Amino acid sequence: MRDIITVMKFTMKDMVKRKSFIISTLIILILIVIGFNIPNIIKNITGGEQESKLLIVDDENIFEGNLEIIQQADLGYDIELGKATFDEIKAKIEKSEIDAAIIVEKQENDIKIRYIVEDTTMMNGVPEDLIKSINTLYTNIQINKLGLTEAELESITPNFVFNLEQTADEKANGNIFTMMLLSIVLFYAIYFCAYQVSSSITTEKTSKIMETLVTSTSPRTIVLGKTIGIGIVGLLQMILIIGTALISAKAFLDPELLNSVLDMSNITLYLGIITIIYFILGYAEYSLLYALTGSTVSKPEDINAANQPVALLAVIGFYLSYFTMMNPTSSLNLFASLFPISSPFCMPFRIMMGIATVKDVIISIIILLATILIVAQIAIKIYSQAIINYGTKISFKDIIKMYKNKNV
Repeated sequence: MRDIITVMKFTMKDMVKRKSFIISTLIILILIVIGFNIPNIIKNITGGEQESKLLIVDDENIFEGNLEIIQQADLGYDIELGKATFDEIKAKIEKSEIDAAIIVEKQENDIKIRYIVEDTTMMNGVPEDLIKSINTLYTNIQINKLGLTEAELESITPNFVFNLEQTADEKANGNIFTMMLLSIVLFYAIYFCAYQVSSSITTEKTSKIMETLVTSTSPRTIVLGKTIGIGIVGLLQMILIIGTALISAKAFLDPELLNSVLDMSNITLYLGIITIIYFILGYAEYSLLYALTGSTVSKPEDINAANQPVALLAVIGFYLSYFTMMNPTSSLNLFASLFPISSPFCMPFRIMMGIATVKDVIISIIILLATILIVAQIAIKIYSQAIINYGTKISFKDIIKMYKNKNV
């Protein structure tokens, strides 16, 4: 145990002293702070939010002088009422006196609303808020002409209560966007921390440091010590990044914007603990695989090629988790939360959606722990033989022979 702690401390000191680690962490933190400040930066550059200037022309008095009601409504427009031809409106738009205009015209049995802007390329149509306001205003004008009583008005304008329901037994709660975003963060945290194990082993192997370590302690101690050390540093880095993001979001984003984009209502202490557990288990699984691949190469430039199978496995696991979130109550999403290569990225957010039972979580963790023990046994056995190999490229057949070697 003492040797493991010694290797762990050595690895942690080596990690935090690396310029690449320090610079990359600082860049990520700076980008997070700047990213959450983008709305404020844009607001300062543009001089704050400005309402679009809208001119409404009703030469035929179709709305019988009631357009002031729309003018006074809080629709996010600076509305001006007046008279103007199309050419005059065009000139006003070109001079930036207005941003858009509406011309109301009677056309047989229809009322034509001409919404005029400079360019329609980036538009999907007339804004819904204007359509709704104009329709409501005209309807109210016509209803008032009929002289209906309050009871009659209520009978023709009922208050519809819309309720979205599903036929599936399980119901998912929460903002899918938030869950997918956090899933991406968890994936990159696990993946890049695990990758550092492979990079660290290869670097020490090529610098001959590994020869000193092997002679002073066992390969098993080296693998576990380096894995734990890098994992602790990675966990602290992830907590620092997430903490900075949450503080920046609270400090710089408008509360309404924050709640609409990132729904944090389902984030609880239980979810936080489970997420940390799955980060540790997911990291242990992939870091042991990367320890295996890192020990099989003798040159740093070969590390990417050696790591490709593990990287492919991680990507498959992530996408299996990510895309099944589109239908979280499906059997495939349940499978992704139990399958060991995808469960670290899927199960925490299945819990966040409120559809994971305690039994599901226990089964998932047991499967993941069993996988880690199997991978650890294979990785340590191959690592102990491959780590002292220099110059010769180790093939897949050589790896199989090393594993079958009963003398180790």
